[in-house]
Amino acid sequence: MRKSSRRQFVTENALAIAACALAGTAKTTMAREAVVKKAGDKLRVAVIGVNGRGVSHLMGFGNHPDCVVAAIVDVDKNVGAAKAETIEKQFGTRPKVYVDMREAFDDKSIDIASIATPNHWHSLAAIWAIQAGKDVYVEKPVSHNVSEGRRVVEAARKYQRIVQCGTQSRSMPGMRNIIDQIHGGAIGEVTLARGLCYKPRGPIGARGEYEVPANIDYDKWCGPAPMSPLTRPKLHYDWHWQWDCGNGDLGNQGIHQVDIARWGLGESSLGESVQSIGGRLGYVDAGDTPNTQISLYRFGTKTLVFEVRGLKTNSYREAKIGVIFEGSKGYCVCPTYEGGVLYDNDGKEIAKQISGNEQLHFDNFVQAVQTRDNGLLHGDILEGHLSSALCHVGNISYRLGESQSAADVLSTFAADEIATDAVQRMLAHLKDNNVDLSGKTLTLGPKLEITPDETFSGERSIDANLLLTRDYRAPYIVPLTKDL
Repeated sequence: MRKSSRRQFVTENALAIAACALAGTAKTTMAREAVVKKAGDKLRVAVIGVNGRGVSHLMGFGNHPDCVVAAIVDVDKNVGAAKAETIEKQFGTRPKVYVDMREAFDDKSIDIASIATPNHWHSLAAIWAIQAGKDVYVEKPVSHNVSEGRRVVEAARKYQRIVQCGTQSRSMPGMRNIIDQIHGGAIGEVTLARGLCYKPRGPIGARGEYEVPANIDYDKWCGPAPMSPLTRPKLHYDWHWQWDCGNGDLGNQGIHQVDIARWGLGESSLGESVQSIGGRLGYVDAGDTPNTQISLYRFGTKTLVFEVRGLKTNSYREAKIGVIFEGSKGYCVCPTYEGGVLYDNDGKEIAKQISGNEQLHFDNFVQAVQTRDNGLLHGDILEGHLSSALCHVGNISYRLGESQSAADVLSTFAADEIATDAVQRMLAHLKDNNVDLSGKTLTLGPKLEITPDETFSGERSIDANLLLTRDYRAPYIVPLTKDL
């Protein structure tokens, strides 16, 4: 895609947001015609991508009494066949197996597309499914970049499809209760949320040129991404740590906690600004994305701080993968997907709510599909887009960053108590892992101003806006608004 086309994507963001705003009533008045089924017939589900997270999708829909896994799509035909056999043994019905998702979408008997591909496929797969008349469950992040995520929202509204994001914490009774209590003032006015992804990740091997497994259709695996040589030893999963297909741990694990943090803060936009600091530190490998990162998001008087630590680390307030809300009357620690604990300012426990399982999120989606009521969704695609986009803008700041010394980074945030605290703790963490902090070790991204139409303004905005989308590879092109 030429730069002029990429700028057109950015310009159309404003039009897409306006169109979705005009269609805002769609969230509660989605077309009410029921899915055409005879009494006792089940919703037929196609699961796209079954080598990793897709296994949970197979079980989530396979275990639902009103659903049947009717199709499996995977670019590894061996994996597809093996999973079809598993489904047949466990549930009694053998699904069809496809390598090309478009063939499954052409099947008019399929009601639902459940997408668990690598990140770079999420938006295009969802849009293709929506255009084919399917309701969609799509894993987090719902996009690989900001602009394409907005296109999924727009497509869902245009075609009046039910689209759920796989942020399952939104269906956990414990988490829903805790967020309700926070919104109700249980810990006073909340102006700060800290998201944590303290998840050790080792090196993924030396950068080189590796052979793609013969059983993989590599063209379809790459899809919208460049069909470049494989430069990491392992094709699967380690794509998370290369920009062409992944979004680092901010967009991998972190999207869950970013979503909870934004939910608790009561924010429904990308905020006013973002700035990111970090690096890929402690080893040299084929990865591009930071294994150590702080992203600072400002929403007027509210702040969201997100921390990624891929090296060995201690917990923070008894949480490693979680969210901490700080209020005027206390604080809340959410160390799991299922809820958290409220404390007063003296550290005395006020309330504890931890309950739920991820099946509830699939059940919530199925209920919305059956009733055609988009308002029932706990993880509507718009919520998924906003939280995914926050991860993307954090990464954009990082990717535009320059090498700085630890002292210079601290100096940059000298007047910002929240940022200084986060940076100081990050530096102590790196020292604990024997990372040499002499010289210009850290990458300091620019502070980027965010506009209501999900673009950037001010200094570095030209470069930043180009990273809101990507160069797509034909025929795997996410359509512009006018082409949806």
